[in-house]
Amino acid sequence: MRARCCWLSTMVLFAVAVARARAGTATDSTAASPHAGMNHAAMHHDMDGATHAMHGTHTMRAMYGPYPMTREASGTAWQPDAALHEGLHVVSGAWQLMFHGFADVVHDHQGGPRGDEKTFSDNMAMAMASRLIGPSTFGLRAMLSLEPATIGKDGYPLLLQTGETADGVTPLIDRQHPHDLFMELSGSWSVAAGNRSLFVYGGLPGEPALGPPAFMHRFSGANIPAAPITHHWLDSSHITYGVLTAGVVVGEAKLEASSFRGREPDEERWDIEAPRFDSYSVRLSLNPGPHWALQVSGGRLESPEQLEPGVDQERWTASAMVDGGWGGAGHWQATLAWGQDRNRPGQTLNAYLIEGALELDERHTLFARAEHVEKDELFVEPDPLAGRVFGVGGVTAGYRFDVVRGASGSLGIGAAATLDWVPSDLGPAYGDHPAAVLVFLRAALR
Repeated sequence: MRARCCWLSTMVLFAVAVARARAGTATDSTAASPHAGMNHAAMHHDMDGATHAMHGTHTMRAMYGPYPMTREASGTAWQPDAALHEGLHVVSGAWQLMFHGFADVVHDHQGGPRGDEKTFSDNMAMAMASRLIGPSTFGLRAMLSLEPATIGKDGYPLLLQTGETADGVTPLIDRQHPHDLFMELSGSWSVAAGNRSLFVYGGLPGEPALGPPAFMHRFSGANIPAAPITHHWLDSSHITYGVLTAGVVVGEAKLEASSFRGREPDEERWDIEAPRFDSYSVRLSLNPGPHWALQVSGGRLESPEQLEPGVDQERWTASAMVDGGWGGAGHWQATLAWGQDRNRPGQTLNAYLIEGALELDERHTLFARAEHVEKDELFVEPDPLAGRVFGVGGVTAGYRFDVVRGASGSLGIGAAATLDWVPSDLGPAYGDHPAAVLVFLRAALR
């Protein structure tokens, strides 16, 4: 019954987006005249203002500092100021509100001997609220997903993916786990003066200062209806049960540190897990211009994998995001990232990702991703290949056409294909050229 209700809720999100798209009604954020304390000189809005107006991106107050709201991505991570910040923006009295969400219905066919086939829905809904209190800004954010029902505990097929478990006993291999119902429940407080600010952020769950923005929050990755296989090297900590972050912003730079629970979510995806503060991370972010966002970060995670309680991990990441307009009517973004997991005890493993998305105009979107990662979790005992490190990767490319697109919603249809590569030792398990095809419908608030 719960699964049936959640599938119904996903379809309701599709219907709402289509209805809004057809109505073409949008909340006019210009009614939200800029608030006191916002440093407009720091906005650098030489950045394709016409494109931003077209896409409904709004000049609103950021939560953590005196810069454009468009700079803020998942958790406390930064993206380029020029990035899209899609969603419904509303001002109600002293409160500044934003609502965003999407749902995909995907038919997934993964080929080769270890492939599988499944129809599922990946989805997310989020709400943000902030207000000025004297010289400070108070913020709240909630993010929910129905994937525990619309995907299920065993996840969806994704060749070469590893991480987490469906039953608390066996690892998920060649499958992507669903997100938890509660992806983020967080609050923040910041105080700004001139082009500087101090902020604190806490979440149960939340996202620590580690890695680039999570893949479903960056335009370069959000259009691709499957997670990257580098996920557990770059942004897997984006759902963490217990996070406290403190940071300082000076102009275009931000330094922040987090204490958080290192263990990734367990297989019970409907609950809120007990917080712990046994791990830490530090991140330095720099936006040298409106079209760029750079970050380097490192952290120590205590026992991140439920099935390997004696293994701690050091994680290092670096990334660059670039964002811009396209021909006056479109938009593009690219992300280049590196991550390294140093398992203690265990192997030191590296991962590399490059991805991009190009919105040619209001209806046509192209996207692509290329990855290479070193993995030692593709086989379990007693398989003779268990524990061996293999360099694997893949290239994904696809296209989406928005059949309906209005001021506050869209409905599109798309397809993506992936060609994976594996070393010859993995040929008997995966085939010489494993490949996958995904066909999907997407509804989104914008």
